[in-house]
Order: sequence, then C-alpha cells, then structure tokens
Amino acid sequence: METETIPNATLGAFCKENHVALMHTSTGVLDGLTFATKDVFHIAGSRTGFGNPDWIRTHSEEETTAPVVKSLLDVGADMLGRTLTDELAYSLSGENFHYGTPINSAAPDRIPGGSSNGSAAAVSGQVVDFALGTDCGGSVRLPASYCGIMGMRPTHNRITTEGVIPFAPSFDVIGWFASDATIFEKVGSVLLDQPAISLDVKQLIIAKDTFSLVDSSVNQAFKPIIKSLADQFELTKEINVSQDRLAHWFEIFRTIQGSEIWANRKQWIKEFHPVFGSGIRERLEWTSTIDSQTISRAHSEHAEIKNYLTNLLEPDEILCLPTSPRVAPLRGTETNTLEIVYRTQAMNLLCIAGLGGLPQISLPLVTQGGLPLGLSFIGAPGCDMNLLALAVSLVSQPSF
Repeated sequence: METETIPNATLGAFCKENHVALMHTSTGVLDGLTFATKDVFHIAGSRTGFGNPDWIRTHSEEETTAPVVKSLLDVGADMLGRTLTDELAYSLSGENFHYGTPINSAAPDRIPGGSSNGSAAAVSGQVVDFALGTDCGGSVRLPASYCGIMGMRPTHNRITTEGVIPFAPSFDVIGWFASDATIFEKVGSVLLDQPAISLDVKQLIIAKDTFSLVDSSVNQAFKPIIKSLADQFELTKEINVSQDRLAHWFEIFRTIQGSEIWANRKQWIKEFHPVFGSGIRERLEWTSTIDSQTISRAHSEHAEIKNYLTNLLEPDEILCLPTSPRVAPLRGTETNTLEIVYRTQAMNLLCIAGLGGLPQISLPLVTQGGLPLGLSFIGAPGCDMNLLALAVSLVSQPSF
C-alpha cells in the first residue's frame, strides 16, 4: 500500500495496512460530501483490522459491506478511507500501541480520545466532512469533546450494527462526527431514516450530580453557557440523575460490558495469543475473571436502572451534563493515570446514556484555556432527531 493513497498521511488518522476508498453509488442528500469509517465496519473485499495486527492477520476478507456504509454511499457521499481505532476498540485514549496516535488538530500535544480516534481526528483535521464511529462506553462522545467537534450516540438499537464487529452488544451503537451542524443533522437523517424536524424542547434539566464530579475550574468554564442555555428554554430545573450513585452505575456498566467483551473475544485470544498494548492487556485479563454471579447481579440492577432512565425524560425535555470531566490529557500521559484514574472519572459520566439506551450528543460549546470541552445533551428514547435539531440551533448561534 503506497503511503500516497492515504488521505493526509501526516495526520495519522487513516489505516495503511487495509486502506480502502469507495466512491458513491448513487446521488442524494450527501452529494459532494466525504467521510471516513472506523476500522470496525466491514467492507467487501477487504479485511477489517480492529486496531490490532494479529486480528487482521487471522481474519479473511469480508464478503459484504456494512449496511450503514452502503446507506451513505447510496446518497452521494464518498468514503476516503478507514480510520484507526484503539485495540479491539477497548480504550478511551486513542493511543494505539501498534499503530500510533492520530493528531488531535484542536490540541496537537494532546490525545484525540478513543476508541473512534481516527474518525474524530479526520473530522477535526478537516480531511473529511463527517466520519463513522462506534460508541459503547463513550467512544464517539469523548473524542468529540477532546477534538472540539460534534459527536452523536443514537438510541440503542436505533441503527443496525450488522456488518460491524460486535463489542458489548448491550451497549453498542453506531455513531458519527461532524464539525458542521447542518452536515451532522443530514447524516443523522440518513442513518436514522427519519427527516429533520423543528426543535421541540420545553425543559432543560441540569444533571447536578454530574457537574459535581467535575473539577471547580472546569465547572467555571461551563457556567456561562449553562446560564445562557437556561435563559433560552421555557422551563429549567436541576436533578440528581443517579441519586448520587454514578460510581456504582459505572460498576454495573463495566461488569456487563466486560463480560460481553470476553464472551465475544475469548476464543480468538486463546487460539492466537495476540499481543496487546499496556492498559488493553490488563483490562482484557480482568474481563476473563468476572464470575457468573457478579454478572447476574449486574444484569438485574441494570434492568432497574434502564427502566428508571427510560422514563426519566419526556420527549420535549433534555438532560444537560459534561461530556468529559476534563480537556484532553497530554500525549504520553502515564498509562495508569490515563486508563485507571481518567477513564474511571469519564465513565462515571458516560455510562448514563449507555445504561439507559438513550441518545446523547456532545457539542463543542465550551473551551478551557483554549482547549475544547464538550457539553452533552441526553434525550428520551427515540428523540434522536430532536437532539440533532438542538445541535443546529445551538452551534449556529453567534453567541456560541
């Protein structure tokens, strides 16, 4: 594979070993737009890499292309290439032991976030108009925050995951990035197979317990935008969304997620003994130790939490929270700090939408010290297009 065939190779966002580009197959609402695809989506005649050279070595070329990719090609968009992911998509850092770390154009000395790191970097670097990712624990939302772009996690099971490598199906969704709100909404309309709608939000709900997890300096950065938002909506209130149990909620999430990851990957790991980077290796080892009783308890509690979250919001209400507890960490941050401390803090925020199967967008509405900081909005189940209308409304306003 010639390096010249890789779009903007210096950005480090695109896969080299299994590079593939696809021209649009028809015309439509995305005419003239370009996109990139995270290296977990199958493309006919090509091998999917999943962020690990042993994976690509031990898997054959795919026979079919993921329907989500086809749907974009069918309405005029061109796919410029595959983008890097963290190993087996099991990290939030964006630093791949085997393939390196894509450049975060919004903060070049800092990580892009993962696991959809290459897709976020390609959008942030303005190489493509939008990009596909996947989001289980936060793999679209966190990179969106770090890279200063928009990211969407849709309602669980709203978009087919056929033709995508499974990770933890209880939480897996297809997501996407864009830096232009109109494009962000158009892509959503195609993937969700639903026309754009007028914004319909009557009540803004501030998730007080999520902001209490964030450092005071970060909270200070959020304050002006929160005040401005409160002035725009008919009703505003504050709630403790988790009754101060976010840390416990994350334990429920990671137990179910870990058990499903191990169930999906154990046969391959035992057969091929792949090499993993630090952080990924230890986490996968932990997944193999989760006992059935712990898993059963977690599923039981998850059912209760999901029922609560599913009924938390009315269709015309949105929940506001920080996407991340901080701006992007510096590249080369020590693994234990990055994967244990930072990951845990972020997951206490990110697990909410996952546990509830709820749609969430991260918007680049805030900066701290010149660095991007995403603000998130969660909607009721199925209210994805309303969140996209909100993105168009907020990002297009001069005051934001």
